[in-house]
Parts: sequence; structure tokens; C-alpha cells
Amino acid sequence: MTINFKENANFIWGIADLLRGDYKQSEYGRVILPLTVLRRLDCVLEPTKETVLSYLPQTKGLSPEAAETVLKKKARLSFYNKSKFDFQKLVAVTPPLF
Repeated sequence: MTINFKENANFIWGIADLLRGDYKQSEYGRVILPLTVLRRLDCVLEPTKETVLSYLPQTKGLSPEAAETVLKKKARLSFYNKSKFDFQKLVAVTPPLF
């Protein structure tokens, strides 16, 4: 299921509203902006995430530079994420804030 942009924005700002109690209003953007960037990167990597993860064991014998080159090609980007976690999995294991 794809969540549209407006739903994502509403979700993020809903969290921002929750943080206002813990942060000064001028400070909570320091949390929301980095999380927004991380979520965007997660969305960009989503189409090739499983390909990168499935190919990861085959890079064990390669030098770090060679493994990086191969994984970038698998991701079809100049960056990749080899963590098994993504935002969906983190949300599933994190207790709700409200």
C-alpha cells in the first residue's frame, strides 16, 4: 500500500505536534527535518532494497571498495543501505507514541 505525500506530511507534522511538549517550538524542527530526510532516502531505496540485501552475502569475499561498487550498481544509485531495517520495520517494532 502506497501512502501519498499529504498523508506522509500529516503523519510527520502529527509527530511534530507530539514533540512540542518535549522540545521548545524553535527546537523540534531539529528532529523533524532529519527524520524527513531519512524517510525520503528510505523511499528512494525501497524499490531496490531487497535486491541489495539478497546480493549482500555474495560480497563477503570482496574488498570493501569492490563490494561498495557492486552494491551501488544493485541499488542503481550512488548510495545503498545494507541494513535489514527500513522505516516500515522500525514502525512495526517501535511502541506507539500516543
